[in-house]
Amino acid sequence: MKVAVYGQSFQDHDIVCVYELLDELEKVGAEVVLEESFMEFMTDKEKVYPTFSNSYGLDGSFDMFVSFGGDGTMLRAVTYVKDLGIPIVGVNTGRLGFLSTFKKEDVRKVVTEFVVGAYHIEERSLVEICLDNGFSEIDDMNFALNEITVSRKDTTSMITVETYLNEEYLTSYWADGLIVSTPTGSTGYSLSCGGPVIAPTTKSLVLTPIAPHNLNARPFVISDDTKIRLKVSGREENHLVSLDSRIAVIPNEKEIVIQKSSFTVKMIVYKSESFLKTLRNKLLWGQDKRN
Repeated sequence: MKVAVYGQSFQDHDIVCVYELLDELEKVGAEVVLEESFMEFMTDKEKVYPTFSNSYGLDGSFDMFVSFGGDGTMLRAVTYVKDLGIPIVGVNTGRLGFLSTFKKEDVRKVVTEFVVGAYHIEERSLVEICLDNGFSEIDDMNFALNEITVSRKDTTSMITVETYLNEEYLTSYWADGLIVSTPTGSTGYSLSCGGPVIAPTTKSLVLTPIAPHNLNARPFVISDDTKIRLKVSGREENHLVSLDSRIAVIPNEKEIVIQKSSFTVKMIVYKSESFLKTLRNKLLWGQDKRN
């Protein structure tokens, strides 16, 4: 069993659950590799682990990638795994933890339930962006698990997002921006802008305008094999494009193509957890005193 472990930042009391995981992995004789910056948080300096980074140390031989943190850390973990096919699981040391579903108090179960096979692998689709000229902020990692968003920059004025689906004109959104969300991202930024919740394995994408100045501009669910072409105009020369938490500055009038990525991310879903359970516990789905 070969396991990669990653995290971004910790409070002192959170490091305890990391050592609990490492102890459980040691019991089953697992080979453990830590992200190079993550090693700085380890208080036991006598124990040294092999390391990995974005450019070395990971390959398809890993059985599991464990992310310690919140949902933002999980999104960052995807930039390490990329198209290697390593299954990912998140241990929540953050706040909401919609992607990082495992409670840190139950961290040992990440190993024990995996060993006995009490899980299944769920493949999550991603979206990617294509530009006719390279941008250093995007070139190396042009994909996103949650969403790709175009939004205004350096202005309080709206932008206009001219939108085509499979080369057919849809509309021009007058808004602060437009979100192209995957089913995984439907419970993130898109949801906060009025978008629908979509089951994570649904083969669809959703277009969600941000603060639109059209009363008839509503979130639109489309097939995930749709090619989306956007052109932004506005009073400023540039606008922003974000891929999950990564941001690039793009000139207005430059065509942007967004489509489903050619690879998926594998998520480890334990039998003790589920998407519906997470909806109820984290988003208080359907909460009603009559229930």
